Amino acid sequence: MPRRLVDLRGDRAPLLDVVSFARRGPARRDRLSLAAIEHIALTVRRTPEVMVKVLTKGQHSLKGVRRHIDYLRLREEGELEIETDEGQLLSGNTAARDLTEEWNLNLEELRPRADLGPRLGRSAKLVHKVVFSMPAGTPPKKVLEAVRNFAREEFALKHRYAMVLHTDEPHPHVHMVIKAVSEQGERLHIRKATLREWRQEFARHLRALGVAANATERAVRGNSRTPKLDGIFRAEQRGVSRRSRERVSAVAAELRNGRLKSELGRARLLDTRQDVEEGWRAVSELLVAQGRPELAAEVVRFVAQMPRPRTDREQIAESLRPHIDKRRERELPRSR
Repeated sequence: MPRRLVDLRGDRAPLLDVVSFARRGPARRDRLSLAAIEHIALTVRRTPEVMVKVLTKGQHSLKGVRRHIDYLRLREEGELEIETDEGQLLSGNTAARDLTEEWNLNLEELRPRADLGPRLGRSAKLVHKVVFSMPAGTPPKKVLEAVRNFAREEFALKHRYAMVLHTDEPHPHVHMVIKAVSEQGERLHIRKATLREWRQEFARHLRALGVAANATERAVRGNSRTPKLDGIFRAEQRGVSRRSRERVSAVAAELRNGRLKSELGRARLLDTRQDVEEGWRAVSELLVAQGRPELAAEVVRFVAQMPRPRTDREQIAESLRPHIDKRRERELPRSR
């Protein structure tokens, strides 16, 4: 029996759980809902995928939160205004201080210190930092409006939040700062299932504004890992991350020796791809049975065009090979 792509642990299941369609026995579904068919069509037609990402640094201290807010408003093209949940637009050197004081983050930072018991681990988060992004070419104002509508439904009268639109990169994106403790004293915990649901809702709000958007699990689309950024070789040479630099250096050494070592996770990666392909085949059969042969044919083409599954190291190697080859050519003795 194919395994599930995600460990649900009682959390909300992904909207398009392809693998479940390939199960044998009573657990297998025999019909596709209209919502599932719509999502299948969006996926196989490669509708632009939304991105929702949590940033993890600078959440535990008032100083870190204020520094992040200043980073959000001060850009090379000039100062941007911070939009709050109450519709206020904050700017100027006091924007970060005014926002954190209104949210009483100074009291939140002091709260753990008032506890006379032993302190275990680091302080609790004061805020969550979340980025909502769409591919290049998406109207930036529509991205901001979709995030604004999402936040109103998700956090209004509960968690305080503020946001700002950035357009200094090709992909328009909105940075949001969310107060970790709600007005009712409840703490927000962001889990994988939370991000999955937020992606679905963000995509729904974009579609309501006439923007083509989708939210499908990466493995279901045939993407085995998070894609590496362009220019990985140059970035690593600049020393962006010690850990990443060490990984890239190790892969480069293996390439120079003529052989890339296999990874333990490769077998699992191939198993996951097999599960996904079996699931898509079952989806195609169900679509034919429900009188949608054209969409079934699109599913077959979609699976045939999936990129081959690659581990993280294989992706790094693919980015490095042209540079290694050029270096070898330069080192070859010149013929007389």
